[in-house]
Amino acid sequence: MKSTQTKPGIVFCHGLWADGSCFSKLIVPLQAEGYECIAAQYGLNSTAEDVELTKAAIGRVSGPVILVGHSYGGTVITGAGTDDRVAGLVYICALAPDADESSQTQQSNFPTTDVFSQIDVVDGRIWLRREGTKYFCGDLSEQEQQLVWATQGVPKPDLFAAKAGGTAWKSKPSWYIVGKKDHTVHPDLERAMAKRMGATSYELDSSHVPMLSQPERVLDVIRAAAKAVQEAKAA
Repeated sequence: MKSTQTKPGIVFCHGLWADGSCFSKLIVPLQAEGYECIAAQYGLNSTAEDVELTKAAIGRVSGPVILVGHSYGGTVITGAGTDDRVAGLVYICALAPDADESSQTQQSNFPTTDVFSQIDVVDGRIWLRREGTKYFCGDLSEQEQQLVWATQGVPKPDLFAAKAGGTAWKSKPSWYIVGKKDHTVHPDLERAMAKRMGATSYELDSSHVPMLSQPERVLDVIRAAAKAVQEAKAA
């Protein structure tokens, strides 16, 4: 008789102009379902630093672990996901560079100008302007858009130029959520990355932040990934 399956731990990795609170609508219900969850609260100072902090966060939940990366957080989980404790990757409107690519080179292949025309580089950081939220998270209420702006994490300008330090999607099963109304990462780039990595792909009629605008749909994808990881471990 097989032992009771243990639910995987889940580590969340945020993107630019965000912190771990952007996953609050996912973490609360997943915790209620018995999943150990933690958000890697890194500083957007360097990709190497963000990857290392994510690996440290992996050690704070029970394995096997699913990494969930949003936007630039996809670059982070692509690097950190090579850790042996990681069993699956979930990308949300996220970047997923190969070994010879950076976040910037990926974006350059499918450029979007909407959000990146709404930034200010001041005091060594990239700040999102208030009016930029309509492109970043335009399917949220005005109140929620202003909360996103007020709690933004501000990256260093050269963050996108660094390599991820690994390509986890080449060896780990992946799931990918495309935001069809994304004005930050081009939807065609998202589709191309999902196809390249052989991910189980989903398309949502959302902005760049479906974890905030359509959390139930995103939760369904994470649950599907968790089920697949559990079944693979039990086999």
